[in-house]
Amino acid sequence: MAFSLRSAETSDEPFLFNVYASTRTEELAVVPWSDEQKHAFLEMQFNAQRQSYLEQFPGARYDIILDEGVPAGRLIVDRAEERILLIDIALLAEHRNKGIGSRFIADLKNEASESGKPLWLDVETFNPAIRLYERLGFRKIDEIGIYWRLEWRPGREINVQ
Repeated sequence: MAFSLRSAETSDEPFLFNVYASTRTEELAVVPWSDEQKHAFLEMQFNAQRQSYLEQFPGARYDIILDEGVPAGRLIVDRAEERILLIDIALLAEHRNKGIGSRFIADLKNEASESGKPLWLDVETFNPAIRLYERLGFRKIDEIGIYWRLEWRPGREINVQ
């Protein structure tokens, strides 16, 4: 399989909204709102998240993940002097469980190793992806509200079975 990245462009906004919305499907399935209400809520949340990321991480890189050339998801990474922060990685449902996320996280781990920096990410405490991150060698270093800050450090691999 050929997975790659390309820089996100303004024309990608509808796709990026769909990726974001796909990550909230289960959560909104139990809400007794109309489809229009759900869509309006998702648009509001998507725009708020995007604005927050732009303000907090003005130098972050925003990429579209491609699966065999087809847009499959998004990857947002902020590189600072003291660390690399994986702000967000999300894939459309039909592209999940193919090793795509693991591949790009492995690339970030290689970058962290080469630069001697830790790789951080924040994940909601109830997100099942925590198990994946633990298998990939991340460990909890902090709690920030409903989020755990996970860290991977070069040369400090841990194995979680």
